[in-house]
Amino acid sequence: MTPLEWGYLMLLSVLWGGSFLFIELALRDLPVFSIGFARLFFATIGLYAAMLFMRLSLPRSLRGWLTCFFLGCFNNALPFSLLIWGQTHIASGIAAILIATTPLFTLVCAHFFTADEKMTPARLGGVCLGILGVALMLMPGLGAGAGFHLLACLACLGTAFCYGICGVFARRFIMADNPPVSAATGQVFSAGILLLPMVLLVEQPWNLPMPQASSWAALIVMGLFSTALAYVLYFRILLSAGAMNLSLVSLLVPATAVLLGIFVLKEQFQLNHVAGMALILIGLTALDAKLRRRLTSILAGPRNMP
Repeated sequence: MTPLEWGYLMLLSVLWGGSFLFIELALRDLPVFSIGFARLFFATIGLYAAMLFMRLSLPRSLRGWLTCFFLGCFNNALPFSLLIWGQTHIASGIAAILIATTPLFTLVCAHFFTADEKMTPARLGGVCLGILGVALMLMPGLGAGAGFHLLACLACLGTAFCYGICGVFARRFIMADNPPVSAATGQVFSAGILLLPMVLLVEQPWNLPMPQASSWAALIVMGLFSTALAYVLYFRILLSAGAMNLSLVSLLVPATAVLLGIFVLKEQFQLNHVAGMALILIGLTALDAKLRRRLTSILAGPRNMP
């Protein structure tokens, strides 16, 4: 990837890393489907405003809208619901570890359904090192009040599976003359439509108490930044760097969350954080061929002149 694409990936990891905190705040006042719908509602408003400003249009063909609803279901509505429900039973750290398996699902799917993103030993080893680094960073917090439940863990793995599959197929959608902002708007709008019946029939929000200001703030920020802006970056990276490189964000999200905790919340920096991030960096180096060759040349030093 280019330095700009790496920058986009880092920013995306910050946006998605913050969503775990926002979900925890919103869960104090709201149930699962209502949080997911509110997140998509605010994201749709932000994306549609951006689309109008850029003078873009939504997909106009039936095939385009069918793709939007497919991605909206399996890249937003279903994984958002699974992740939010999972976080009601397990700690966010465990959820982050399980979401970090996304590159494995992407790697397998891309190998069979793309021509330019095949599985290699370096890629497989890099993904495994990255996941090990994530687990090492979050290991000390797994035992304290984790509330480890099998179904909740399977739900988070289901989220990772959805992200992995959709990353491969979404690339074909935006390559078919659909700009990233238009594709993101169509996707989150479709996801909101799919979640609305669940909100009305299952949770009946008119019977719920009014959420606190902190919950409203979490929903708005999560919608506008962790979803709207994040998915513009998502499609931008997907178009230029591919599904496999995009899936690396799931390895960076836990590291970003730890760094935000250290610098924003003044949490203690521990040795396992250093070791875990080192493994993630080694894994990312193994996955990026250009970066691997550059690092090898630096370590090799200047060649001896004859």
